[in-house]
Amino acid sequence: MSSGRSAPRRLLDWLRPSPRAVDWSIFVAVLLAAGSGVLSFLGMRPAWLGVFWFHRAVGLSLTVLIGFKLARVRHRLTDSRQWQTSTALSVSLALTAAATIGTGVIWVFGFTPELPYFHFLSLHVGLGLLLVVLMVAHQRTRFRPPRRVDFDRRRTTMQYSVLLVAGAVTYRGQQLLNSLLKTPGDERRLTGSKRESGSGNGSFPVTSWVADSPEPVDLSAYELTVDGAVDQPLALAYEDLDPDRSTAALLDCTSGWYTEQEWRGLDIGSLLDAVEPEQAATHVRFVSVTGYRWSLPIEEARDCLLATHVGGDRLAHGHGRPIRLVAPGRRGFQWVKWVERVEVRTHGDPAQWLATLVSGF
Repeated sequence: MSSGRSAPRRLLDWLRPSPRAVDWSIFVAVLLAAGSGVLSFLGMRPAWLGVFWFHRAVGLSLTVLIGFKLARVRHRLTDSRQWQTSTALSVSLALTAAATIGTGVIWVFGFTPELPYFHFLSLHVGLGLLLVVLMVAHQRTRFRPPRRVDFDRRRTTMQYSVLLVAGAVTYRGQQLLNSLLKTPGDERRLTGSKRESGSGNGSFPVTSWVADSPEPVDLSAYELTVDGAVDQPLALAYEDLDPDRSTAALLDCTSGWYTEQEWRGLDIGSLLDAVEPEQAATHVRFVSVTGYRWSLPIEEARDCLLATHVGGDRLAHGHGRPIRLVAPGRRGFQWVKWVERVEVRTHGDPAQWLATLVSGF
């Protein structure tokens, strides 16, 4: 006997988890989206493609879960008699979720509205981090522990598999739509970054991590030191920074753009040979005048460059003058600007993550 419901409605009913399962699924999906979003900041090679796909698929699946949630609680929002102290938090959470997903969709289609003070992708990232905070706060106000009865193993596995696959298929469809309509998103890299054309200082944006924005370096007093686990420490004044190597390298910034430039400067391999690293040396740390720093395995560092020029221009202050790290295959925030110390080390530097977050303050 027919239930009288259409096939799409029956499918939607089958996909809809129990109320408590929806709540916890949204919570987990937000954490997964945030975690994969943070991971995507590190990857720019094809091997990282899965992280970007997962992030977008989870985000699209989250849209469906939020739809289930709103369908269930809409009467509480439209009827002022049912408003509670936590209602404002719930509304803020819903609006932030919509804005986070919306800015993500706008970004993948390649449209980047101009915003004062920061880039559009930074807005998406900021909203995503705010969403995590609001989600945790909301969960505390209405905490109900998950129950086994809410998660039927077989059905739940199938439901979430369908949601993730549907998210991936939707994202792939969006990519095809970009290609057919020739939207700006069709020219994005796998990271989602858009191309900045041209060469030299003026061809790509000046961006800084967090609040790193020092005054121009006094070149007459500047000195680049190379020390640490070495036999022959070295100090070079600005006029001694004679470029001895050029390399073409792609800079992919987490602000959402990339540029391919010819960089010229000091060959780090030659620099390390000159200071004679100790046998136990494993890493090289590059330290900015701001305190910002990043470390690379010593063999990788040998293939990198300390650039004094870009596209034939001497580096401008905003791009790292007097010298910046060029690390092919790494994201832009790892290309340390305004380098003043190169430290050869016998171990890595896990604390660099903390320095990365607070260096500008």
